[in-house]
Amino acid sequence: MVLAVAVTTAASNKRVILKRYVMTGLLTEHAMEVVMTKAPPLTVSAESSVVVVKNLYISCDPYMRNQMIRHDTPSSIAPDFIPGEVLTSCGVMKVLSSGHPDLKAGDLVWGVTGWEEYTVINSPESLSKINHPELPLSYYAGVMGIHGLTAYAGFFEVSKPKKGEYVFVSAACGAVGQIVGQLAKITGCYVVGSVGSDEKVNLLKHKFGFNDAFNYKKELDFEAALKRCFPQGIDIYFENVGGATLDAVLPNMRLGGRITVCGMISQYNLEHPERVQNLFYIITKRLRIEGFLSFDYNCRYRQFEREMAEYLREEKVIYVEDIAEGLDAAPAALVGLFSGRNIGKQLIAIAQE
Repeated sequence: MVLAVAVTTAASNKRVILKRYVMTGLLTEHAMEVVMTKAPPLTVSAESSVVVVKNLYISCDPYMRNQMIRHDTPSSIAPDFIPGEVLTSCGVMKVLSSGHPDLKAGDLVWGVTGWEEYTVINSPESLSKINHPELPLSYYAGVMGIHGLTAYAGFFEVSKPKKGEYVFVSAACGAVGQIVGQLAKITGCYVVGSVGSDEKVNLLKHKFGFNDAFNYKKELDFEAALKRCFPQGIDIYFENVGGATLDAVLPNMRLGGRITVCGMISQYNLEHPERVQNLFYIITKRLRIEGFLSFDYNCRYRQFEREMAEYLREEKVIYVEDIAEGLDAAPAALVGLFSGRNIGKQLIAIAQE
């Protein structure tokens, strides 16, 4: 997709806004609206410190569902969206004009931006330059950006794997899960993933190199499926799902096992979260359960970036993206995350660089 006119002449700005809060129940496209608004000034004044960017790719993320609920107290992860205001997430951008000394027109950057064609970034220090332009730019809205750091920090810093350990990853074909599984293989672990379709099972086993995988929708007894895949038990469970999956994992953990909690996508649309019955195993199996947020490990980003770029070049890590074209497709793409419609990291392509 190529821009039809020079950006300096842009008069309008297509954007996706929150139409209304969705306090409970399934997220639908009707909660969002694609609107056309006036474009912001695309050239900053000499005394300004802001940056104006053209958005190239934006990320669809499950945590955005929680931002569509009005909370009585502020969230520690991300602020609530405001009805009538643009949605935000991580994205890849091209700088059009800059009042910041470290950024200039033409620079390619990534960070939090709006679901719109043009965004004024009031805190340019939050943006990071793209240091490996030889890789697909979209990777910086996924494997080379926050999602890759999440997988890397969650697995190495929180799970603390050892060679030969048994690793289970839920939502294993998603933005984070596919990376975690491949990092486990690089470490010398035995890794199994659960996904929601036979197509994704095939992807895990034949593209990502998982030792085994299963379609949880076809398993009548989830706990038995785990016993079949892990007859010796699980050392590390990388948790992306929650609910019944966590309940089935607990009895299958090995003594001293670790459960790293990254997300619980199965619970985000529920009015009443599922009750986990098997918590007593935390005591009897001496388990450690630890949640984390990727920005706790921002100090590790440069090391991660160097290592991941090398893994990608050597094809030790293969990354699959599901890219929807244009902002009009964005609401459906976000909603589709919660039914597993996407295969790989869900992105929206707004324009090419």
